[in-house]
Amino acid sequence: MNILVIGEPVNLQECHQKFGDKHIYSRVDEHRDAEKFLRNSDLVFDFIIEEEVHQFEIYNEYAATAFINTCKVSLGELVHLTDHALESTIFGFNGLPTFLSREVMEVSLWKPEDEPRLRRICSELKTDFLLVDDRVGLVTPRVVCMIINEAYYTVQDGTATRKDIDLAMKLGTNYPYGPFEWCQRIGVKHVYELIEALYDDTKDERYKICPLLKKEYLKN
Repeated sequence: MNILVIGEPVNLQECHQKFGDKHIYSRVDEHRDAEKFLRNSDLVFDFIIEEEVHQFEIYNEYAATAFINTCKVSLGELVHLTDHALESTIFGFNGLPTFLSREVMEVSLWKPEDEPRLRRICSELKTDFLLVDDRVGLVTPRVVCMIINEAYYTVQDGTATRKDIDLAMKLGTNYPYGPFEWCQRIGVKHVYELIEALYDDTKDERYKICPLLKKEYLKN
């Protein structure tokens, strides 16, 4: 398959590691540079749509098949921004740093009738997938970032150190990483912006951002 990656070099590397060498990969930094590749691409992995939501119009202009990183913005919100009928087939996916390498790819549907097509694509990519609702944060990013936010509250309150929290979570829950290790791998920017998007979407007090996390986000 000809796969176009819209994002950073690390995103291209993640796709290459996940899907293997038999595919042909291209990468662009911005959506405005993607047009010349879209006609000849079998598949698009768009990691940065939340940075350029106005560029979602590109999927109205070309009949692409695209996986859209919907950790911070849902497919429904993106489609709502457009004024035209959607030409592309779109799926949401968990595109947070390091998460694509997981054995099962977390995916959401815009149209239920696209599920057979999704199954064919994932079979060709040789990856398993899990269907989740089209909601900001999907499932795993929502849970992990909420745990990270709570860990920041614990440090802010002076209850435990970051090192102790990481160790306790790994030993007590058998998580592969502690909250602060996970935050470092994902990036403070992504964690903060995802929780902010969750709070805007739900107004749930569970997603109120810890001031210490906000402070670190602003420093970065």
